[in-house]
Amino acid sequence: MKHQHLQQWTHLEEEPPLSEVEVLRYLNNEIIDNNEIKATLYVILAYYRIKRHPAQDDLADQFIDQAQVLAPEHPIVKELYDSVQILRGYSMLRQKTFEQWILHETDHNSAKSKKVESILADVDDLLLHWNEELAEKAVVGGNYAYVQVYQEIYSNLLLLRNKLNEARDSIQQRRITIPVIEINESIRKIVDSREELFKILPGFLTSGNKENPIEQFDQMIGLRDVKVYIKKYYHFLKYQQQRKSLGFSMVDEPGLHMIMTGNPGTGKTTIARLLAGIYYDLGILETKDVVEVNRSHLVGSYVGQSEENTMNYVKQAVGGVLFIDEAYSLKREGQTGNDYGQAVIDTLVSAMTSKDYGGKFAIILAGYPEEMRQFLWANPGLRSRFPEQNHIELPDYNTEELLEIAENAALENDFFFTKKALRAFETQIENERIDESFGNARTVRNLVLKNIFQKGASESFNDKEHWLDHMRIDEEDLQFDRGKDMEVPSPLDELHHLIGLKNIKDEVRKLSSFVRAQQKRRDEGFPVVPIELHSVFSGNPGTGKTTVADIYARILKECGLLKRGHMVVASRSDLVAGYTGQTAIKTKKKIREALGGVLFIDEAYSLHSKGRDDFGKEAIETLIDEMTKHNENLVVILAGYQYEMQQLINSNPGLDSRFKKYFHFPDYTETELLDMTVQLTLEYDYKIEEEAQRFLLEQFRQHNIRGNGRFVTNIVTEAIQFQSYRLFESGGLDGMNWLVKEDWQKAWQTIRGE
Repeated sequence: MKHQHLQQWTHLEEEPPLSEVEVLRYLNNEIIDNNEIKATLYVILAYYRIKRHPAQDDLADQFIDQAQVLAPEHPIVKELYDSVQILRGYSMLRQKTFEQWILHETDHNSAKSKKVESILADVDDLLLHWNEELAEKAVVGGNYAYVQVYQEIYSNLLLLRNKLNEARDSIQQRRITIPVIEINESIRKIVDSREELFKILPGFLTSGNKENPIEQFDQMIGLRDVKVYIKKYYHFLKYQQQRKSLGFSMVDEPGLHMIMTGNPGTGKTTIARLLAGIYYDLGILETKDVVEVNRSHLVGSYVGQSEENTMNYVKQAVGGVLFIDEAYSLKREGQTGNDYGQAVIDTLVSAMTSKDYGGKFAIILAGYPEEMRQFLWANPGLRSRFPEQNHIELPDYNTEELLEIAENAALENDFFFTKKALRAFETQIENERIDESFGNARTVRNLVLKNIFQKGASESFNDKEHWLDHMRIDEEDLQFDRGKDMEVPSPLDELHHLIGLKNIKDEVRKLSSFVRAQQKRRDEGFPVVPIELHSVFSGNPGTGKTTVADIYARILKECGLLKRGHMVVASRSDLVAGYTGQTAIKTKKKIREALGGVLFIDEAYSLHSKGRDDFGKEAIETLIDEMTKHNENLVVILAGYQYEMQQLINSNPGLDSRFKKYFHFPDYTETELLDMTVQLTLEYDYKIEEEAQRFLLEQFRQHNIRGNGRFVTNIVTEAIQFQSYRLFESGGLDGMNWLVKEDWQKAWQTIRGE
């Protein structure tokens, strides 16, 4: 099918049947025996490269040469070769200042003589670099009108040179007969043909010079709704300009000032520059210049400096656009009285409405959506200058759009992704896309450059390798942490080495196996069973809930379900504020910290209270909303005593429907407590005498140990302190690694208060 499409492509005015990346992958993956097909592929590569680098591109020249070697008589090969030669001829003509060539009858003979010599030198230079073979070949059919014009220019250059030589000969023989009218007429014909040549050259050779801002805007990836609005806005402005030319006026014009909101990397700065181009093309503004500033440029450190800074940038922007990024940082609620951001806002409002500057420049304010909304509501004077229809919200890019941006970024740097590498790159994107700070196109470009660096830093090339080797990004080039991952123990191994908790280990292993199996089914295209990850950990203090939650988070990351796999521990005080409206903000902030990992809420039952002034209910409702919003990007674990946790879950239907996994952590047995004690002392390179171990086991049997693992940690610390005291009191350090029964007896009495 690809071969058929390639054979049907016969003219450069038509778009190639394959994209540049498709051609590169095709050449990379396939063995192509048909020389004409291979030549056509090289022509397509040259086509795209010339479009990106119209002036000169060495690789494009190599591809054209290769195509000529493979199929010199192929029509598309010949057309490309001719087109490129003609473009170079046109570019040379553009470099010559024909206006200075014109002769005047009134000029003194010596001035005419000098000008004749100058023109002749330029004409000789042009003819020296003109493609003589193309200029003299027979042209068949009407598809090569630009070749005919190219040949006309060549003929006129030859004619002009003859007349100039005749003039120079007459000067040398002191007859000085210079045919001014004939020379000027030849020059005029060359200039006219040059402009005609540019108009009829294949579009891909000149598209970079013809694109207007609307066309450039259309070529941006994604932003469908924004593009629709900008086109309507463009036609409205054009309509207004036409009405003004007829003498009509409009008192309530919407103006040029614009608000752009969106997360990082959604194209705010790029669109601001294109808008400036639109304003300029329509004749609304005098230049397409954009003056880009932020708070640091505008806000001063003493009275009067902010006003001065702001007016300086307004004056720079007159005739164009003033673009203020993160505009909300100028003045936020709660800033001190010494902050001069408000002075900037007042100065901007004044400049926008003043006789000197009003209507002579456009302001574009940009930033995060929510922060910009709050900023504008806090500054009604500023808000009234930006009508609602001039507010543009730029959406985040979806995965397909980000991959397209990545492929374009790679091509701009003369690289391409193999299909497997692109799938691996998609995983890199997803790992970065965790919260609102994700940089969209900016992050993707940085990732592409990181992969290019990885490729260049890990490979060495030699002259025998194919040019494709220097452009290809393989799946292996994207694997940065292969060595590092081998050094980290598996979280499942860590779980296995924990003392006790058999039921918990079995449940976690079962869940891990289930997750991996469902992922495998998804990869194979089979239906998957929904995976419930939010959990309730119930049990007494010190039974290992926090430790297992941390391991659980890392297991989910290893399975590919969590992007970061970290754990954020929170309690009631981290979520609940003391006055209305702040609990939701506080809870959201803690949730944002946990995105891509696990939010572990200890003693979660404390959020459930019937107190009149209690804000725990607000925290629970916010938590439920955020769990729905972030879906698989957040796992929540509620922990606490078993009975109290059940009461909490029963108190809210939203909790009951979202928490399906229950893990009960039993108290440790006396044997497990002793094993934990021995293990902890070994971590510090201490040993416990057998008599001391028998003592500890007996104590664990006889007493109800509250605190479980925490009790073990406390008694080990106390025993080591008593051992140190005993040794120094006795005047020697013999047996410094041994903990004896006496040390444990005193530690027990201290901890238990006996």
